[in-house]
Amino acid sequence: MPSAEKEIVIDRPVAEVYEFLANAENDAQWRPGVVEIRRASGEGVGSVYRQAVKGPMGRSIDADIETTDLVPNELIAFRTRTGPVRPTGRYELAAEGEGTRVRFRLDAELAGPKKLLMGRMVQKTMRNEVGALANLKRVLETR
Repeated sequence: MPSAEKEIVIDRPVAEVYEFLANAENDAQWRPGVVEIRRASGEGVGSVYRQAVKGPMGRSIDADIETTDLVPNELIAFRTRTGPVRPTGRYELAAEGEGTRVRFRLDAELAGPKKLLMGRMVQKTMRNEVGALANLKRVLETR
């Protein structure tokens, strides 16, 4: 099962980081793979975002996400609803001094032919996604 995890400390209060991440429309500001993202429906748990991400050979791939759990200032969880691979993800937040420790984790289940054909590519993409936390830090610390 492909998975990736990374954590970083951001020099901003937990509430500010949580509010930024809880609105997935902000993802385009720090996740370079996002072509487009916008809220399609709902608020809070159950909210759905239409998302297009960069795919192979420059093609755009639909990868809509749904918020599955929110614990203010502690946790944001989501699942991908469309696309060839449908990972789940979570941001875990904790105060660290005046800043916020953010842990970003992605997991995807691949079986059969998808596992053989896409496993390495999915793993690489997931590592790149969690690696983008450095961009999140830069964006939030320069606001």
